[in-house]
Amino acid sequence: MTLRFGTDGVRGVANTELTPELVLALGRAAARVFPGDRLVIGRDTRISGSLIENSLAAGMASEGWNVGIVGVVPTPHLAWISQQQNVAAAMISASHNPFADNGIKFFLPGGLKLSDEIERSLEFELDRLLKDAESRNVHGERVGNISAVTDADSGFEFHLVDSISGRDLSGLSVVLDCAHGAAFAIAPKVFRRLGAEVAVIHASPNGVNINASSGSTHPEQLQREVVRLGADLGLAFDGDADRMLAVDAKGALIDGDHLIAILAKDRHSTGRLAGGAVVVTVMTNLGFRLAMEREEIRVIETAVGDRYVIEALDRDGLSLGGEQSGHVIFRDLATTGDGVLTGIQLCDTVKRSGRSLGDLAADSMTRLPQVLRSVKLPFKGFDVMPALAQAISEAEFTMAGRGRILVRPSGTEPVVRVMVEAPSESLAAEICGQLCDLAIVAASKAVVTETPKVGS
Repeated sequence: MTLRFGTDGVRGVANTELTPELVLALGRAAARVFPGDRLVIGRDTRISGSLIENSLAAGMASEGWNVGIVGVVPTPHLAWISQQQNVAAAMISASHNPFADNGIKFFLPGGLKLSDEIERSLEFELDRLLKDAESRNVHGERVGNISAVTDADSGFEFHLVDSISGRDLSGLSVVLDCAHGAAFAIAPKVFRRLGAEVAVIHASPNGVNINASSGSTHPEQLQREVVRLGADLGLAFDGDADRMLAVDAKGALIDGDHLIAILAKDRHSTGRLAGGAVVVTVMTNLGFRLAMEREEIRVIETAVGDRYVIEALDRDGLSLGGEQSGHVIFRDLATTGDGVLTGIQLCDTVKRSGRSLGDLAADSMTRLPQVLRSVKLPFKGFDVMPALAQAISEAEFTMAGRGRILVRPSGTEPVVRVMVEAPSESLAAEICGQLCDLAIVAASKAVVTETPKVGS
């Protein structure tokens, strides 16, 4: 068995797919591919975190790397350490997945995510190691050292507090949903230090409750709690705290598209939106694009995955971008998405505006109804577009710029995802259904064509 990188590192069921043996080999491969000779490792609160952490550290040390064990920290905290110390880093986390899953996200020295080229080199070296038992192990004094990092919190809390340039959040009441994940300690501490009135839920991790009916993928209790307490807003983090969704005072969920729209408008009006542009992915709602057009803010589009957003930000010297899922990147403040930082920036925007989060969200953009469906394909890489091209053209002509169609094959499984945005939910569902039916017919014809005849 081997590993393949997805949009954000590698993931699998801990100790079944992501085994200690496989992780150890991955550590050895990383040591051979990455620049430098030192790595820091952090993890979220999953019960399997220390198992994978120790296996990865052993693999790196066996290749002569010195490894620092940071312990439980949010992904952006680890990326900040990587940036400050100019060392490689590995985050042990499966983000918003259930507790039984785990994963590994790597950062190059400087807190930068891996490029496609480096990922391919790492996959190649891992495959070679798994197929060829030759070890080439270092020995004696060249063996790497594994030690605890004792000053992991030094500076990061100040970095978050200082991100709003001496202002505070006094007068705001906030409910934090920490998803029993990596933000459980630092998020309440930072918001209280900034002067906010803070209530906290889901901040008692036990190794198996991370993301369970909580956090950004299950914000229902947060929505109820904000209303019950009469709070100004709520913030829901995911397991490794690199993303965040918000809840307004009435309990309405504010997704990443609305968050980025609010923050982009604020930064643009105060001269802090570098290049007058924002970077989003192909999944961002058309309503966002139309709203940015009205504000004369350029929209740059990338493939799905926050690392592609970051690449575009760095390429064009821009400062703000993100995804509908709640990954928001402030490139002038961080090297990756940071849910706690995003929450602080949002609260600061709300306080300075003198308006409610709900009002800001309503004015930021109008979401077009969106319907998303998946169709199974006969094999990965099957090209369904020839069967859909004419229907897509006709539907786009009918919507006359008031809708959008996106047909995107999955990068990990034989599935095509059909997304339609239209002026009404019924029209979006109708068009999506027609395209999916055509895709199903095309897939079934391919299966019939490839099935050998009896007796052949």
